[in-house]
Amino acid sequence: MKAICWQGKKDLRCEEVPDPIIEDPKDAIIRITSTCICGSDLHLMNGFVPTMCAGDVMGHEPMGEVVEVGSEARRLGLNVGDRVVVPFQMTCGECEQCRKQNFSACQVTNRNNALAKAFFGDSVAGLFGYSHITGGYAGGQAEYLRVPYAATTVVKIPKAGEDEKYLFLSDILPTGWQAAAQVDVGPEDTVAVWGLGPVGQMTVLSAKVMGAKRIIGIDDVPERLEMAAGLGIEVLDRKGINVIQTLKDMTNGHGPDVVIDAVGIEAHGPNAVLDLMDRVQTAFKLETERPVALREAIMACKAAGRISIPGVYGGLSNAVPMGALMNKGLTLRTGQTHVRKWTDELLRRIDEGEIDPSFVVTHRVPLGHGPEMYKTFRDKKDGCIKVVLKP
Repeated sequence: MKAICWQGKKDLRCEEVPDPIIEDPKDAIIRITSTCICGSDLHLMNGFVPTMCAGDVMGHEPMGEVVEVGSEARRLGLNVGDRVVVPFQMTCGECEQCRKQNFSACQVTNRNNALAKAFFGDSVAGLFGYSHITGGYAGGQAEYLRVPYAATTVVKIPKAGEDEKYLFLSDILPTGWQAAAQVDVGPEDTVAVWGLGPVGQMTVLSAKVMGAKRIIGIDDVPERLEMAAGLGIEVLDRKGINVIQTLKDMTNGHGPDVVIDAVGIEAHGPNAVLDLMDRVQTAFKLETERPVALREAIMACKAAGRISIPGVYGGLSNAVPMGALMNKGLTLRTGQTHVRKWTDELLRRIDEGEIDPSFVVTHRVPLGHGPEMYKTFRDKKDGCIKVVLKP
């Protein structure tokens, strides 16, 4: 089959790889009908996440049709012909964390748990198409995908309806939803969202559905600002302004009640000194990311406010204003999304017509065009915000 493979930093190729097979009774094989490029994939492409290996198959936002089912997955109710979305994480459904719906912390599905503990201090769930810290499982930018723990991982969806109506249940829609839900966004809140890429757009949409009084989106890419403005929110073009002071001026001098960092590792900003410091430190491995958005969010947030971080971080961040975080009494919530915690509610809202996440798609291309579309997405060319690949 064809698949998008990582062959080194900034080197992705569409290659022929062996078809997946059933390896365990809990497995299923999915024929992929749609899959996506995610901002998290760019972190892998650009070398910000360690333990990638040559030949690793990329992608963690797929959906399709079940074509083979292991005996245990069948016993648990998964059948050939089912139409499913595959969340980016695998869930066993039985461990302590899964019982608490902390699915991104599943204690069973990461076959490289010892490596995860060495990096993070405890185990995390197995992820599709990500680094070997999270299991080194083949991803979904391919024609077929093996799904371990299939019956407790996949989301069954209706047979009818365009893929793009449901595809984003795999990641960015529940990620945006959790970003808002985990800091209890409500009708009294002014919410500021850093980064209006796909996750930022879904965060804005989620905060709006949850009834936030006011939503302010921050970015410097015109197409992203225009898309977010189309959702009926205020937008700030960060070029040429002091973001922190502007937000203070917009909120009676105190700042937003809720701030959300939907950027993560590869942020950049107007502070030339901090920007240079980050780039030098990452080059010398003194830090592994550029936490520009996080610094601004902490400093901008209203005292006793809440911070949510759906943006991905992987290692060490320097010059984070811990004094402001502590002395303002800010509440910080973060983490990989517990996808299955939210999918039943989100699927209901989609089917009832309350949410349609397909607005975010700007490019639809064959799978073989994946490597070039990675570069288009990375460089923010051609108005690219979200790419759907069609095997």
